[in-house]
Amino acid sequence: MGPVGRGCDGQAMIDRSFLTQLRVPVCAAPMFLISGPDLVIAACRAGIMAAFPAPNTRTLEDFDHWLTRIAAEAGEAPWAVNLITHATNDRLAGELEIIARHKPRAVITALGSPRPVMETVRGYGGLVIADVIDMRLAQKAIDAGVDGLACVSAGAGGHTGFLSPFAFISAVRDRFEGLIIVGGGIADGHGVAGAVAAGADLVYVGTRFIAAAESLASESYKAMVIDCGLNDLVVSAAVTGTPASWLKPSFAAAGYDLSKPAAPPERNYGAPADAAKRWRDIWAAGQGVGSSKAIEPTSAIVDALAQEFGEAVRRLAGLATPTPIS
Repeated sequence: MGPVGRGCDGQAMIDRSFLTQLRVPVCAAPMFLISGPDLVIAACRAGIMAAFPAPNTRTLEDFDHWLTRIAAEAGEAPWAVNLITHATNDRLAGELEIIARHKPRAVITALGSPRPVMETVRGYGGLVIADVIDMRLAQKAIDAGVDGLACVSAGAGGHTGFLSPFAFISAVRDRFEGLIIVGGGIADGHGVAGAVAAGADLVYVGTRFIAAAESLASESYKAMVIDCGLNDLVVSAAVTGTPASWLKPSFAAAGYDLSKPAAPPERNYGAPADAAKRWRDIWAAGQGVGSSKAIEPTSAIVDALAQEFGEAVRRLAGLATPTPIS
C-alpha cells in the first residue's frame, strides 16, 4: 500500500509496514550501468530492497522485459525503479505505461520534478520518492507532495551530494514525516545502524555492490573497486557536466588527464546509449570503496551487512543506560 492519508500539515502519512519485510534496512542503490535484473533479484531474495535506473535499458522493450522478470523472480522483498524526469527524457511516458503494469513498490525520481510520475504511481498505490542533494531540492519535493526523499549525501558514488548524511537526515526529518532514504559513503551494517539511529528509514548502499557477482560491472571495474581505497577517489564534473565521484585510476587507464580542463558534455538524459559512452571507461565509486575485498555473491554481501548491523544494534543497546530519577 502507498500513502494511507495526510496529516494536518498536508504531508503524506506513509505506511512503513513494507520495511518489516527487510532483513536489514538497506536498499541496493540504483547505479548507472551497474544495477540490472540479476542484482535486483539477488538483493531482494537476500532480504533487502533494491532498485535500478531505467536508463540502464536501451529500449522500452528491454525495460518491460526487466520489470517482467524482476516482478516474477524477486520474491516478497520490495523493489523500485529510478526514473529520469528531466525534460530531455523522451521515454518517460512509455516508461510510466510499463510501470503501471508492473507496479514496483516505489518509483524514485531524479534530475527533475517528481510531479510527472505521481498520478501513475499513486494510481496503483506505489510510493513516489524524490532523489535530492540539498535542502532546496528537498523542500521542493516536499511541497510537491512526495512520499519519500532519497537524500544523496557527501561520499555517494556517481552524481554525488555535498552534505553530511547525518546533517541532511536531521534537517529533513525536522520538516518531513515521510520516508527518508539516505546514501553517501555508507557501506557496512555499522553505518546503516548509525543512519537509522539518526532518523533514516532506509540506507542506500551502492559501492559495496559494484563488485557483486551479479552486477553489470566489467571484471576490470570490479577488480579496480576491490584494489582502490579512499585516496583513489576524485570528484569531477568533467565526464557528465555534473560533479560526480570517480575512481582516479580509471581516468588514467582511459588516457584522460585530469589536470587539463575539458568542456563539459551536453546534458541529455533521454539518450541512454549516448550517456553510457561517457561512463563506459571512466568508472564511478563512492566513499564506500575499500569495503569490497573480493567478487562475491550479493547474498554474501547482505549476510555481512546483516551481521554488522546486528553488532551495531547490540552495541548501541549496551551503551544505553537508564536516566537516574532524582
